[in-house]
Amino acid sequence: MPARVVATQPEGHEWIIDGVGRSQYAFRLSKVSRIVPNPNLVTIKLPDATPEIITAYALSDEQALLAKVRYNRLIDVFLGIAAYSLQSHLRTTVGTIGQIEIDEVYVGVDRSGRQFVVPVQAKGGNDKLSAVQARQDIVCCAEKFPSLICRAISAQFMDGDRIALFELTLEDGAIKVVAETHYRLVPADQISREELQSYSRRTP
Repeated sequence: MPARVVATQPEGHEWIIDGVGRSQYAFRLSKVSRIVPNPNLVTIKLPDATPEIITAYALSDEQALLAKVRYNRLIDVFLGIAAYSLQSHLRTTVGTIGQIEIDEVYVGVDRSGRQFVVPVQAKGGNDKLSAVQARQDIVCCAEKFPSLICRAISAQFMDGDRIALFELTLEDGAIKVVAETHYRLVPADQISREELQSYSRRTP
């Protein structure tokens, strides 16, 4: 934003550009919300099930990240549900927002029979996770899948070949982090017995 626009922001708030209908946008003051990996969290090693040919030919960091999430069942592992990819790069129109695109949409079910819709936002490289996009994903799922429980996910590549997953929710008009976990995908023989024992002592 230009400096004279930024100067009008109250402390703790920032101007964002929000969709308010088809081909319509508005400036809106929002509480500052950053979805940034916590550097103090432990990293969990998982056996890498990504086909090598997928890794070799992924055309972008975002595609590579979505593929790793999908082939390694990271949504299932992170949320503790059985999740299935419904559609990648869903472009649709939401009545109160306008046109949006969700990187990938999963549907899932848990042991109690509850059904879920899981919109996934993925960022690689130097791209930053967007609270605006997360909010749009949640609003879209409420409109398109009203009978399903929405559990919004953001995924971010980190240094050291790590992947950060966030579960997000909309509370008092702001995006809040429900849970965050960091994973590193490695060959199975690189997960030591000591690490497995350490994982077994942690509370789910």
